Amino acid sequence: MTGSANTGDDPADGWFPESVAAGYDDPGGANAPEIVTPAVDVLEDLADGPVLEFAVGTGRIAAPLAARGVPVSGIELSRAMAARIAGKPGGDAVEVVLGDMTTTRLAGQFSLVYLVFNTISNVTTQEGQVDVFRNAAAHLRPGGLFLVELGVPDLRRLPPGQDTVPFAVEPGGGYVGFDQYDVVTQRFTSNHVTVSPDGTGRFRRIPFRYAWPAELDLMARIAGMSLKYRWADWNRSEFTADSTKHVSVWEKDPNR
Repeated sequence: MTGSANTGDDPADGWFPESVAAGYDDPGGANAPEIVTPAVDVLEDLADGPVLEFAVGTGRIAAPLAARGVPVSGIELSRAMAARIAGKPGGDAVEVVLGDMTTTRLAGQFSLVYLVFNTISNVTTQEGQVDVFRNAAAHLRPGGLFLVELGVPDLRRLPPGQDTVPFAVEPGGGYVGFDQYDVVTQRFTSNHVTVSPDGTGRFRRIPFRYAWPAELDLMARIAGMSLKYRWADWNRSEFTADSTKHVSVWEKDPNR
């Protein structure tokens, strides 16, 4: 488990302490160029002035976006994650504020606020997720855009009586990942089991709350925004019933 005294983790960093941040930028996965570049392309295209990333993390997206000349600010809860941004190309241009994306306010107005990689699910109540939308709207200038990247809940794979869906099994048994759902509360846990070659194991369990696209549209409406785009991926493919995730963009009412 993470968060023990032996890791040097700071409890204030929540689910992303030093022991997680240290390996967050490992090559491959979400850090692969074929994942990062299309996202940065879309964000650069949507930006029409300063942008703000909620849960900016280690600057996986913010730093390359800033390297293209887009003025980027970020809000991040974990000091351990945020400390790694400046070391990336473009990262020294990212203004980072430590805080909670549901409440922390930055000065000024932004053309675009964005929240990627399923991170709105880290907010585990509906009220908190609504607060994310409200905080995004409060940062946007009239007509500004709020973008969220989020997976579609994998409930179609749940037969009656089952609550668990595996999403990753490495050959040889080095890693197993599975989600466990509560369809009443819309909460779920993402479970990660890693076994090293010497046989020692590590188990990490993170709580989330899933939300359907239509539910997010209602949250946006509560915050004074309406849906402008919904794509199945960063390539702007059509969103369908078989899409496993969506990239949605809402526009703040130009009159607010």
